[in-house]
Amino acid sequence: MYYLNAIHSSLRWVLLIILLISIAQAFSGWFGKKEFTPQFRKSVLYTVIITHLQFVLGLVMYFMSGFVDFNMSVSMKNPVTRFFTVEHIAMMVVAIVLITLGSALSKRGKTDEAKYKRVAIFFTLALILILAAIPWPFREALGRNWF
Repeated sequence: MYYLNAIHSSLRWVLLIILLISIAQAFSGWFGKKEFTPQFRKSVLYTVIITHLQFVLGLVMYFMSGFVDFNMSVSMKNPVTRFFTVEHIAMMVVAIVLITLGSALSKRGKTDEAKYKRVAIFFTLALILILAAIPWPFREALGRNWF
């Protein structure tokens, strides 16, 4: 379980970096009126793949870790257990849905500007949720290691 947690914690940095790159490219394409390129499509695809990989690892940990208590009357009373049982997974699932929707809807955009705009908006909203849902080391009760 320790190794799975280490992989999940380390992969978050890869996800955050590629998500930030995709967002920067999306805003640049949107406001710069650029052509929607196959290279950007690959960047979006890599973001989706890493996001889903991170989700699968998270699901395995969710059901195998000791941080989750499925007795809601008990888990809701403890802030750490509540965070991992309800808050973390709920926000991450919404973020994953936003990333997947942003990617899928960008394919349906009529113009290059619309494609970039959809990725920019959906990925940015997902990034905000992801940053709020990560158990950062500086969060008193929840703090985990940086890696």
